[in-house]
Parts: sequence; C-alpha cells; structure tokens
Amino acid sequence: MTNELKSRSKWSTTLVSMFGGPFAGFLWIGSGKWAVISLVAISAAGFAICYVGFPVLPGVDLATPASLFSIVVAVLSAALVVPFAGRFKPGRWYSHGASVLVLAFVTSYLAAFVIRSSLFQPFSMPSGSMEPTLELGDYFFVSKAAYGYGRYSAPFGLLPIEGRIWGGVPKRGDVVVFRSQNNSDIDYVKRIIGLPGDRIQMIGGLLHINGTAVKLENIGEYSSEEVQSAKLQRETLPEGISYSVIDLSDNSVGDNTREFLVPAGEYFMLGENRDNSNDSRFQMGTVPYENLVGKAVRLYWNSRGIDYSSRQTLGSPVSK
Repeated sequence: MTNELKSRSKWSTTLVSMFGGPFAGFLWIGSGKWAVISLVAISAAGFAICYVGFPVLPGVDLATPASLFSIVVAVLSAALVVPFAGRFKPGRWYSHGASVLVLAFVTSYLAAFVIRSSLFQPFSMPSGSMEPTLELGDYFFVSKAAYGYGRYSAPFGLLPIEGRIWGGVPKRGDVVVFRSQNNSDIDYVKRIIGLPGDRIQMIGGLLHINGTAVKLENIGEYSSEEVQSAKLQRETLPEGISYSVIDLSDNSVGDNTREFLVPAGEYFMLGENRDNSNDSRFQMGTVPYENLVGKAVRLYWNSRGIDYSSRQTLGSPVSK
C-alpha cells in the first residue's frame, strides 16, 4: 500500500494565503520557486507604487474604506495562489506548517520591522498644523537614515540606544517627525526653524532668527476643508530655503513671543499653520536631537481625495 502525498486542499490554501499572503500560500502548497517569485514581484511592485504614489479620487474621502484594504489584499492573495493548489505536492521542508509560519513571519513582520526601523517608515497627517505643506489625510514616508538612529527610530521605541548613532546633522528647513520632551508617546511633524544656539522670536507674526526678521511675502489667499480663509505667505529662511505658511488671524497667541535661546543639542520647531500649531513656541518646547524620529521625504497618498502631486517631495526644500 502506497502512501501518496496529496495536494493541499483549496480551503486550507485559501486560509493560509489570506493570512500569510502569496509567499506563505505558495510555501504551503509546496512551491518554493513561486513563493520567492511572488515575494520579489510584490515587494518591487509595492516599492514602485509607493514611490509614484497612490491615485486619489478628487473630493472623495477614502479614510474609512481604506481600513478595508487589508481584506482586499487577503482576498487577492488567495485568488492568486488557490488555482495552483492542485499542481504541487507539499513534500518539501518549507511546506510544513511550522516552517511556513516561521518563514512568513521573517519575510513579512520581521522584514517590515527592519525596514521601518532602518530605512523608511510611513506616517499619516492627523491635523492641519502643517498646512499647506502637509494636509489632513496625507500619508508620507520618513527617512530613518537621514539623522542616524536613536531610541525612537524603531516603532514603539524598542531600540535600546542612548543618544544617537551614525547621526546626520539636521538642517534648518527640514520637515521632521519627532517626540517631544513632555509627551514621548506621540509622533509630531513640524519644520526645523532654530538650530542649537539660535535665538528665535515671533514679533507681529514675523519670524526673527538671531535678531533678524526673515523674508515674508503675501502671495494670495488660502482655503481648504479645515481652513475657510487665510493669508497665504512665502517664508524664506537665511539659507534661501522657501516654503508656504498660512496666517489665519492677526495678533493670535503665537504671533508675539519672548525670545527663545535654543539649547545645545536641541532644535526649535514650527508648524506652517502658524495660528493653529502646537510647537516650540508653547508647552512643547525645543526638541532634543535624540528625540528625532526621521526626516519627512515623500508623500504617497491622501485619504481624503486631496491632490498631492505638487507637494509630493518633502525631503530638501527647494532653495529660491
């Protein structure tokens, strides 16, 4: 009597593929070759799509449907693998349940953790404090290598690093994600305005750096779903870096401040929405170098259907 190895059933293949993706599905049915091909192809396609950016439907809020994205991916994964279930026999070591589980974990969760900790991590914009540079619903990538690695480089602050290693020097004008000194559980995104040793002050809504007013020009009107009407202005830093800011009202609480001396090893942060931004002018204070998460470099989607093509590159602001 022969004990012939049978192909995996469509039901088990569906379940494994939905929860572990095509890579785990192909391993489960016994095709290591197609598992590797699917992993490489899907990874390459994912990187390409994220670089180019996901399309938006103008004016359509996809924030809620986006939560169903994982379900759609799971169904597509099963649809890709199940037709091949009867063509292979699960006789290789990698097609056993424990092996599939370990390999799927290493290539998905562990790989994602390494990428998010050392290369790029996605973030979303939960408020309008950085309008018009970043709008509510924007999704963007942050470069972890730009400033080296610290405690907050890894998700959940898991890296046991004191200070920073392989650190790059932040520049004035960089858009950064960071943790504040008084609330290290929340990620913030602002623009670096003051470097260590700088003196920063707002006078009549005009930014002063080391006693000199920066160039500020009115360039029109601004409105969005969050902002009904505001003055659109172009601010130019001493290095020649220009970007847009908005002014909602005259004589707001942050338009006139004391002079701040930025301590050594710390940075002064401002949001572009000057009248609606919790930043270094207030309780947040300056931000230590080790609290930087990374540098915002590229937009790849907006869940609210807002076009982002003209704002997609965030890495180094363009000098004017």
